[in-house]
Amino acid sequence: MMKYDTLPEHMQESARGYVEDGRPPGSFLKAVLTNDLTGAFGRADDINQQCMFRWATWLYNECPGNAWGTQEAVDAWVEKGGVKGGR
Repeated sequence: MMKYDTLPEHMQESARGYVEDGRPPGSFLKAVLTNDLTGAFGRADDINQQCMFRWATWLYNECPGNAWGTQEAVDAWVEKGGVKGGR
């Protein structure tokens, strides 16, 4: 089971919805998931700007490897329906 408690509290449901249900991410989360560092910082609120290391750690340790990294990977994950869609 993936953990979300290391992420900012106001972002945990968005991350959970993306990973588990394949819910399309918002602009900030999409930038994080597609390795767009400049875009992520540009779209981040004050809390997320301060938590970028936590986001990178979460991606590496918790997020399924095929759910992030490129726009194509994110699109495929959404189309699949996340973890639940792959069952």
